[in-house]
Amino acid sequence: MKRAGHLFAQILDRENLRYAFYRARKGKRGRPDAEEFAADLEANLYRIAREVEAGDFPLGRFQQFMIHDPKLRIITAPCFAERVLHHAIMNVCEPHFEKFLIADTFACRCGKGRIAALQRALQFSGRYAYAVKLDMRKYFQSISHDILLERLGGRFKDRRLLELFRQIIHSHGGITGRGLPIGSLTSQHFANFYLGWFDRFVKEQLRVSAYVRYMDDCVLWCHDRRTLVGWVDACRGFLRTRLDLEPKARSPIIVLRHGMDFLGCRVYPNHLKLNRRSRRRFRRKLLDLASEYSRGELSSIEHQQRLTSLLAFTRAGGVKSWKFRRDIIQRVSVSGPWAQTG
Repeated sequence: MKRAGHLFAQILDRENLRYAFYRARKGKRGRPDAEEFAADLEANLYRIAREVEAGDFPLGRFQQFMIHDPKLRIITAPCFAERVLHHAIMNVCEPHFEKFLIADTFACRCGKGRIAALQRALQFSGRYAYAVKLDMRKYFQSISHDILLERLGGRFKDRRLLELFRQIIHSHGGITGRGLPIGSLTSQHFANFYLGWFDRFVKEQLRVSAYVRYMDDCVLWCHDRRTLVGWVDACRGFLRTRLDLEPKARSPIIVLRHGMDFLGCRVYPNHLKLNRRSRRRFRRKLLDLASEYSRGELSSIEHQQRLTSLLAFTRAGGVKSWKFRRDIIQRVSVSGPWAQTG
């Protein structure tokens, strides 16, 4: 595959940096760091270009916080100037990552995403009797810097761009030589690209026709159990020896007529439902939202926006859980905090 070159200057182009600023500020209006940057926009963009060109842009300035969604994760949010730089890089480089990825990889890609991945999984579950799931143990924390940089060097040939990649990657976990921060735009694309080589192994060497990946959640479908067992062994070997990753210990063969958990849903041969974990999460978040609203911590508009977003997750992709949603909303409305405000 031909390597992409002459991209570094495009990243530092003033129009690209300005567009990166508007993308970085999307959803962040009113935040002090974004408004401070915007107040002297041209000077700040010039400073980013000058410092990156000189190789002394300060990387690794971030804030960290923890979320339970549903398991505990440490989110690393870069400072606003670094967010702008990450957007500037991906404005130029994303099309070249995109060309490398196969059609059935769905994370961090325009026109794809979680809903498209679920719909593709539903199609395959209607055609095959069995499936097997593979995902990585602590995926983001396990990514090898050396292997990632080697793979990036096989895709890009611009020396200054590769040095910028190296600085970004080593700004997190540089001592251990492993790990990408969750919450960074470049990390999402690097992590998705890292397993792109696994995608090609599955499709081109194992010749698996029914395969879906959403970041590190991978599913393979087949009519034959023994074939799936052989594929799992081959996949584990590739992940360990070629990408230095450790798959999770258990990969049981799934009988699809009983359903398969995937991306917050239960996938059956002809429909989707919310899985148990998503139902508990929806119930908990709905109660939390009702409590905040009853205490006056949310305006009516903020409450409606968050409720709409919460309901959208449970309806995405044609999920057949409307009775569950109706029952929970009615229960909260009658006996919960919303009843006190009516």
